[in-house]
Amino acid sequence: MAKVLIVDDEERMLGSFERAVVGMGHAVITAISAERAIELIDSSLPDVIISDLVMPGMGGLELLSHVKATHPSIPVIILTGQGTVKTAVQSIKNGAFDYITKPFDIDEIELAINRAIEHRDLISENIALKNQIERKYSFSNIIGESKPMIDIYRVIERIKDTKSNVLITGESGTGKELIAKAIHFNGFLKDSPFVTVDCASIAENLLESEMFGHVKGSFTGAHRDRTGYFEEADGGTIFLDEIAEFSIHLQTKLLRVIQEGEFSRVGESKVRKVNVRIIAATNRDLEAAVKSGSFREDLYYRLNVIRIKMPSLRERIEDIPQLARHFTLKYSEKIDKNITGISDEVITIFSRHAWPGNVRELENIVERAVIFCDSSSILPHHLPDGMTSDSQNPCFATEHSFKNMSYKDAKNAIVKNFNREYIVNLIKNCGGNISEASRKSGIDRGGLYRLIRKYELDDDLRN
Repeated sequence: MAKVLIVDDEERMLGSFERAVVGMGHAVITAISAERAIELIDSSLPDVIISDLVMPGMGGLELLSHVKATHPSIPVIILTGQGTVKTAVQSIKNGAFDYITKPFDIDEIELAINRAIEHRDLISENIALKNQIERKYSFSNIIGESKPMIDIYRVIERIKDTKSNVLITGESGTGKELIAKAIHFNGFLKDSPFVTVDCASIAENLLESEMFGHVKGSFTGAHRDRTGYFEEADGGTIFLDEIAEFSIHLQTKLLRVIQEGEFSRVGESKVRKVNVRIIAATNRDLEAAVKSGSFREDLYYRLNVIRIKMPSLRERIEDIPQLARHFTLKYSEKIDKNITGISDEVITIFSRHAWPGNVRELENIVERAVIFCDSSSILPHHLPDGMTSDSQNPCFATEHSFKNMSYKDAKNAIVKNFNREYIVNLIKNCGGNISEASRKSGIDRGGLYRLIRKYELDDDLRN
């Protein structure tokens, strides 16, 4: 049932309308003038307004203008005679939801009211969703108070209201997409589109079509025209995750978009204009890719206007307790368990773990622990196999090998050594089954394959 405000200067018409709408099961408020309607709108907040177009004093168009300015979510239906249909059409251009001509049909009125209610509900849902998204990606919901994270918050605050391109680097699972969304949804583009493209998950022969669209018949399987991600993101932000997966050909097209703001769909010569902010992310060394010739130097500098380097979880160990408790509460609520804490022993184990899968791995392991937890707190036996203590950690066992290196080089070598040994032992203990290794470690399959390539582990896994 909706609350409907009916506005008409003819009392007989007003009464007829009221009886008809009440018969549809709605509550009705009536006003004999637009001026009286304004008083009722402010005090009663109707769900739908039906107003006559021509009335003494303030007319229907003026009332519509007032409603759009003060209560834009309330749909307005204009009631008009046959001789003023042209003006009623103009009211649609001014923001009216619909118009009905006199003499009216009851079914037509009911349909118009029902459509108006659906429209109002959709607007309310969109507003609620928008508010939910803004809360989700607000700074307060990014977990971490370590110095590396505070530095990133400061950068986001400085750049969120600019359209400068951003390059986010860091290992897999460090939260690059979360930062991209924080930039977008906290800035002046928050009401504009945000489009995410996982470049690594799209086959190379389809990536150009997905990015820029195609026209019907441009290749086998192109049965209709298709809009690409860049067109969908026009006026907003496009997040290109794993940008290093772009071929040289696609890099050239992307450079054209950045420099000229234009592109062409696959199979057409027409030039299309687009205005987007690009946030790109990668877990690879783009400087090395530039030197090897696999990534264009000019594109690299165009993307690298503002650089954000996401710290690995090993570089923000002090954030682990807060992250672990956050994920514990999240998944306890999700699966309806009353788990209120994490034991100190588990926090110690977490702090000594190398986390090659970073925050994503921590989240997956906590989710698993919550599922297997049979007490009010997560204990060590709820953790998966492979969570080792400090004394068993190969990272610490080999530290003496790097004593003649600089601190930075030694730290990088220790981490690399640990990651190699951890992944090799993990996969071998799972009999070479990547899916099983993914389940045990909490690292997704794609992430494991990327780590195998990154550390060149194929020979180690074959031995």
